[in-house]
Amino acid sequence: MCTLSVVAIGLGQAAIAGPLSVELNKTIPVHLRGTAASVVLGSPSIADVAVHDENLLFVTGKSFGTTNLLVFDKAGRQIYSSNIVVVADEANLVTVNRSGSNFTYDCVPNCRPTISVGDDSGHFDEQIQQRIGVKQITDD
Repeated sequence: MCTLSVVAIGLGQAAIAGPLSVELNKTIPVHLRGTAASVVLGSPSIADVAVHDENLLFVTGKSFGTTNLLVFDKAGRQIYSSNIVVVADEANLVTVNRSGSNFTYDCVPNCRPTISVGDDSGHFDEQIQQRIGVKQITDD
């Protein structure tokens, strides 16, 4: 579990929101009606939450799946609750089938390989290894 804290003043009632749909590698704002003191994210491997201030969070899709987001005020009362569903931005995806194997490309502005469940295992593994390499470089 990931927990972030900010300075806050309490508010009464929990706002239970419908599911948030976030595209993979994209960020959406979450405006709070109350003042957040702590933020709890169910699975940091699926999404990430950045606290902008006590009333505004940013949720980024990290991998496909579903998790949940809970926000509490200073008194420990839940002021926000929502499921987060990370989905693909399929508008620009092209899947090529070669000899019975799928290869997925993101074609904006030019086509480049990307990963999708069901892709050829060699293609999929190569893209995963590249992402791991990029993450290692950016984490240093």
